Amino acid sequence: MKLGRLNHVGVATPSIENSLALYKTMFGAEPHGPAFDLPAQGVRVCFVDTPNSQIELIEPFGEDSPVQKFLEKNPLGGQHHVCFEVPDIHAAKAEFEAKGARVLGEPRVGAHGTLVFFVHPRDMGGVLTEIMETPAAA
Repeated sequence: MKLGRLNHVGVATPSIENSLALYKTMFGAEPHGPAFDLPAQGVRVCFVDTPNSQIELIEPFGEDSPVQKFLEKNPLGGQHHVCFEVPDIHAAKAEFEAKGARVLGEPRVGAHGTLVFFVHPRDMGGVLTEIMETPAAA
């Protein structure tokens, strides 16, 4: 398996609205679309386009959100994960597991509407890594 395209960098934030204002002021950036809820993953999400990727702003959706735990340690927010594309999510999962990496759960539908899974940061040099099946339109 080869390293695929960087799809996005996930940034945890206590407020998508405040983060969007910051990105607009500092970079002139606009959201890709409106923020939306992903209750199954415990997050609210909004994407900001960059010339070669996206920034995924993620805000906790409820007290049980894994992002809430991140923000307890990092109250201002910060880089949460990086996401790389793969052509076949199930083959990628099998390959990571065969190499001894801890895959966090089964593939599930992510914010782009394609299957994703996460690899434990301890197995990725300290970086939580999302693996995403390349969207059909890409």
